Amino acid sequence: MQAAEVQEGLTSFVREKSAADAVRLENLVRLSGGASRETWTFDAHLQGKGGAETIEGIFRCDPIPGVPSMPGRALEYHLIKAAWDEGVVVPEPLWDGDDRFGVKFFTMRRVPGEALGARLIRGEQYGEARRLVPEQLAQSLARIHKVKREAHPELHPLPGPIPGQPTAKAEVDNYEASYRLATPDPHPVFELAFRWLHQNMPLADDCTLVHGDFRLGNFMFDEGGLRGVIDWELAHWGDPMEDLGWLAVKSWRFGGKQPMAGVGDREAFFEAYEAAGGFPVDRKRVRFWELFGNLRWGVITISQAVNYLVGRSKSVELASIGRRTAETEWELLNLLEGKGD
Repeated sequence: MQAAEVQEGLTSFVREKSAADAVRLENLVRLSGGASRETWTFDAHLQGKGGAETIEGIFRCDPIPGVPSMPGRALEYHLIKAAWDEGVVVPEPLWDGDDRFGVKFFTMRRVPGEALGARLIRGEQYGEARRLVPEQLAQSLARIHKVKREAHPELHPLPGPIPGQPTAKAEVDNYEASYRLATPDPHPVFELAFRWLHQNMPLADDCTLVHGDFRLGNFMFDEGGLRGVIDWELAHWGDPMEDLGWLAVKSWRFGGKQPMAGVGDREAFFEAYEAAGGFPVDRKRVRFWELFGNLRWGVITISQAVNYLVGRSKSVELASIGRRTAETEWELLNLLEGKGD
């Protein structure tokens, strides 16, 4: 959308939702990145009977009118609201959108900090954050997993396991189908990994809200540690151990030496998660999901490369991601042989 359109529509939206007498919108800036959504920052100065207030906010919307968004993104406001109510460290959700822009949108408070994973790993100013983040992440993840399907009918449209089948099967089948459709070349390691996953499918029936992309790079942090879990568009109902395994995927450590988000010890993280009210950690299931996570990322690298090769996108980033498939194959071989850290 154009800035003038957002300025006008967002000003009227904030005025209606806040019941303020007057609203002045300033510093409206579209953030770079994210082809699947638009993200704008803004400052809204409110004037009403109770006095003056300034909201430092975020406006998120789908980019194309008339094109329905995937359930995770269409329900993003409700996901963040459910997490906020459970005490997860997330940006405060303000208001879900209406139809004035012709696309799905919502607003939330802006939190300070940054999300670039490599900076947390290497930045000298983040030494204390590296110490604090593992326990903070474990606590927020435990609270995410307290969100139950029966208590949140507004979240029922999220994807979930097929009744009568192992919780993991839908996820494995989904990425195997994507792999079969996308790959232009044979990948024997992926074939071996898919065979292992089908043979070692966990039979646990734990089912709760899964963030789906809980990793370094998808949370805001500053010198004091965690400031907000973000990027909820892959949320679904499933096995809570999936989030623990994804957090340990080697590609998401950004060069960090520790397995959990590059900064946390495995056992200490598990203990902190359980102490915060999380599910009892099944280490065998976590290992299953860690292996699946590496394979999942490998399939995504292939899909991104294909988007570049067939001309759907000429992004250099997609081309470079396509070169990382071999990294996931190497890590999968280590995990299949019982190695890895």
